[in-house]
Amino acid sequence: MAEAEKGDRLPAAERKRLKKEQEAKARAEEKAKKAAEKAEQAQASGKVEEKLEDLDPSKYRENRIAALKRLSDPYPHKWEVNISIPALIEKYKDIEAGAHLESEIVSIAGRVKNKRTSGAKLMFYDLFADGVRLQVMCQAQHHEDGDFEEEHAKINRGDIMGVRGFVGKSNKGELSVFPKAVKLLATCLHMLPKDHQGLKDQEVRYRRRYLDLMLNEDVRRTFYIRSKIVNFIRHFLDSRGFLEVETPMMNMIAGGATAKPFITHHNELDLDLYMRVAPELYLKMLVIGGLDRVFEIGRNFRNEGIDLTHNPEFTACEFYMAYADYNDLMDMTEELFSAMVLNIKGSYKIEYHPNGPDGPPVEIDFTPPWPRISMVEEIEKKGGVKLGRNFDDPETLKKLDDLVTKLELECPPPRSAARLLDKLCGHYIEDHIVSPSFITEHPQVMSPLAKWHRSKPGLTERFELFVNTKEICNAYTELNDPERQMQCFLGQQKAAQEGDDEAQGVDHEFVTALEHGLPPTGGWGCGVDRLTMFLSDKNNIKEVILFPAMKPQ
Repeated sequence: MAEAEKGDRLPAAERKRLKKEQEAKARAEEKAKKAAEKAEQAQASGKVEEKLEDLDPSKYRENRIAALKRLSDPYPHKWEVNISIPALIEKYKDIEAGAHLESEIVSIAGRVKNKRTSGAKLMFYDLFADGVRLQVMCQAQHHEDGDFEEEHAKINRGDIMGVRGFVGKSNKGELSVFPKAVKLLATCLHMLPKDHQGLKDQEVRYRRRYLDLMLNEDVRRTFYIRSKIVNFIRHFLDSRGFLEVETPMMNMIAGGATAKPFITHHNELDLDLYMRVAPELYLKMLVIGGLDRVFEIGRNFRNEGIDLTHNPEFTACEFYMAYADYNDLMDMTEELFSAMVLNIKGSYKIEYHPNGPDGPPVEIDFTPPWPRISMVEEIEKKGGVKLGRNFDDPETLKKLDDLVTKLELECPPPRSAARLLDKLCGHYIEDHIVSPSFITEHPQVMSPLAKWHRSKPGLTERFELFVNTKEICNAYTELNDPERQMQCFLGQQKAAQEGDDEAQGVDHEFVTALEHGLPPTGGWGCGVDRLTMFLSDKNNIKEVILFPAMKPQ
């Protein structure tokens, strides 16, 4: 009562001031109460933005899964995309800094590489798709679909995000999309390395190629080059009247190349089969059948070692051309590869790092014409020996064995003429080649499917193309005499019986096909993986195969 009377005795201005203070205090208390209630509700519903990456990394996946479960539509079925990010950049790259084209509504999507905030009403995303980056500049004033803070709280680095808005440039001139709506399309439940860290661990990169592609832009470029190589070969052959075909991957006989095969089992037939080591014999049967120019680009399987240039499963192209010989194919090979290198790299000369990016580079010059080196003649010249051309002769075999022993070259048994010649060729010729060079006229004992040389007994009309010590392609005038072919098969069978697990078996069906008449034919094979290594500057074959063979963890 006394307080009321005292208040009544205060001047009117003072009473008015006190009333305003009380009202302001009440409003502040009510606002704080509502904010607390809203925060509590948001926490309960998962709508509050948490800096998940600042939490315990081991809890990141657990926290994201919990947040996902609170969403009504965590994995939408569809997001309409009306322009790709590369096309958007190309279309709008020339607009002025600070310009906003609010009538130009675009709908895009991509993976969030970075997210950064600048106050409660402004945030930025780096959105990546198709190998390029675009800034997304989110301002609350433009947001129309849902609550600005709630929608953006759902999206984190690594997520797939849909954006609908208008195009413009920031005041600093960076092309951006200013969203009217954003949507989480797919959640990345794992914490990705930051951009500056990248992904360096080779084991992780090869086993989880999706992460490698996601984080290392150079990897995408490598596989684009690989695709260009395959398309260039296909177009080159197609424009010359070749028919692309497909032949069996499983065979009863592992023929077509000197290699150790994989064995699989056909349950219905209760039959062991070999995964193909090469499609050669089938393709030649097609030429016999009247398809004069055929080719196949596909997988081959060889149950051999894994190293920097060998993978058990690899891609090769083989073509067969009736009425051509190995001289024609050398000319075609020069034309194909020189044009390919010029088309993809812009020059005949490329820089290659054989010991990895930190090692010294070598220059490889694909300018035609290329050297043509006769194998046996070069071995004789470099080794200072004279070799007979009958490589089954014990005296010739002894000369080869003595030379390999003298040079201390490793050649485990069986020390056949073919294996000894291969070691000598590697030592004297292959190891000294940098720019493209043809090694020609291999002995018949090394080439059971190649035709004998028309003027040099004991040799064949065969060549291999080497680049920087590595074989890129192999070709020859095809052996089309069924009797001689059977003799060569029998020679391979004998080598197999002596312990050579890479020797071919006897394919009676193929000999029967030859008896129906194979026209004079040139055959050619190329390893796509090694070719990609050179044109993408990679020294490890695993870098150019999307999912290379790996030991189990």
